[in-house]
This record gives sequence, C-alpha cells and structure tokens, in this order.
Amino acid sequence: MPAGTVQTGRSFELPSTESIFGNSAGMREVREKIARAMRDDLPVLIEGESGTGKELIGRFLHKHSVCGDGPFVKFNCSAVPARLLEGEMFGYEKSAAVNMQETAVAGSIGLAWGGTLFLDEIHDVDLSMQVKLAEILSSGLYRRVDGREVLAVNARFVCTTRSDLEAKVRNRTFFEGLLGCFAHHRLHLLPLRERREDIPELCEYLLEKFAREFGRPVPHLSSNVVDAFQRWNWPGNVRELENWIARIVVFGADDVIGLEFSRQLALGEQPVSRYARSAHVNFGRVRRVRRRR
Repeated sequence: MPAGTVQTGRSFELPSTESIFGNSAGMREVREKIARAMRDDLPVLIEGESGTGKELIGRFLHKHSVCGDGPFVKFNCSAVPARLLEGEMFGYEKSAAVNMQETAVAGSIGLAWGGTLFLDEIHDVDLSMQVKLAEILSSGLYRRVDGREVLAVNARFVCTTRSDLEAKVRNRTFFEGLLGCFAHHRLHLLPLRERREDIPELCEYLLEKFAREFGRPVPHLSSNVVDAFQRWNWPGNVRELENWIARIVVFGADDVIGLEFSRQLALGEQPVSRYARSAHVNFGRVRRVRRRR
C-alpha cells in the first residue's frame, strides 16, 4: 500500500537526545513530555510548523517506547484521496477490492501490529473519517472495508499536524472528539526562530551527520556564519537549516554563505534566493557517487 510505509522498530538510527531537542526551555519541556509518553501506549499528537522535526520526534518516541520492537508504519494522510483513505488505513475484504487474490488485505492499522502507526498531517482527513478514527482510538476496535469481523487494534497512534486544531474545532472542520483522544499526550514543537539558542548545537550535529553521509571532513563554521544563522528567522525551520549545512559540507563555502546571509539580512531579504540557485546540488546523487568509489 503506497500510503503506508513500514520500517522495523530498531533499524532507524537516531541522534542523541540533546541533538534532537536542544537545550532551550521550550525543548526541555518537550523532552519531559516525551519521557512521560514513553511509559504507556496512549495516542500522541505532535504539533508544529513544517520542518520542525515532527517525524523525527515520532520515530524517537517509537524507538524508546513499549512499541519499539514492532514496526513503524508511516501513513501520509494528505497523499491519499478521500475515497481511498478508509481502505488504505483499515484494509478491505476481497469483495471491496478489484482483482485482488487475497482473502483480505491488511490496511496500515494491521501492518502496524505491535508497533506504531504514524499518521502524518491528520488535519487533512475529512470529518467522517475523523469520527471513525475517534471511535477506533476510544474502543480499540475496527472493521476492514466491507468486512464483518471486528478486529482489535494493537498499535500506538502517533499523529502530527501543522494546523491549529482548536481553531478548526471552532470552525467545525475538525472533530472535537478526535482531538480529545490526545488529551494525555500533546507535544508542541517550537519553530526554530523561537529557540535560536539551539542553533549552534544543531549546526554541530548536522555538520557531523552530513560529513559522515557524504564522506567529507567535518568543516568548521566561522563566527560570521553562526551569527547570521542565529539572526535569520528560518521559515523552513530545521529542515531549511539542514539544507544549508549540507551545502556547507559539500561545497566548503561557509564564508560565502555567511556573507550572503549577512548581506541579505541587512536588506531584509531571504538569503536562500540567489545562493541556492548558484549552488544547487542533488544530495542523493552525492551519496550515490560516494558509494561507487
């Protein structure tokens, strides 16, 4: 099933806790909430802007929870048309599937047996499906499409959103009962612009990470670059920072980047605009070239 990708629980390499979360007050609070969530298998909601690391936190929570030895199944709610969403998530009996040979096909809930079902962008699910998910989370039971047998859920639900779900509840575009299912564990990830003190530590981790991936020496960031990075607002959050650090590792042009950031910050422009066009690199290709050596 294209919407749900499966990985075994212990195979995903994660960085240290400090590297993931940083040491700002807001991220220390996130660490405390994650520590509490590790003690049970209740549903978790991870909130934050795009690029703040919601999936990384979800994988970290999976690996260090009671479900850590089971599969990690990622389901992208925004990638599946509404008419197919129920079958992809719940599975279906043969009568509901065209030209299928199996008696029944397991959906992502079945694939996540004994592990974690990671529902990305849950705000994109329509209201009728939200009601069904709330019922499943409350009862621990579900049926496949066109199925009569009631099946038990044996997976932890970890969901993400970049939307204000309380506002959606007020606007009647999100089911309040589903939001209530996450009352025990809600994690809010701060945007990078609200935890600038974490940027130097994140840079150090990312420099080492990409140097390993690309087979390059670990470069040293000049004070000019670190200062510019801490002044920028990072609309793309940690994902945007990752892209810049990868460029530094590949091109070794940290002074050029620092000057470009400083100049455009002074002009109130986004530093990605010109340098990204002149220094674009296919990082997947860099990895493949390294493997062939």
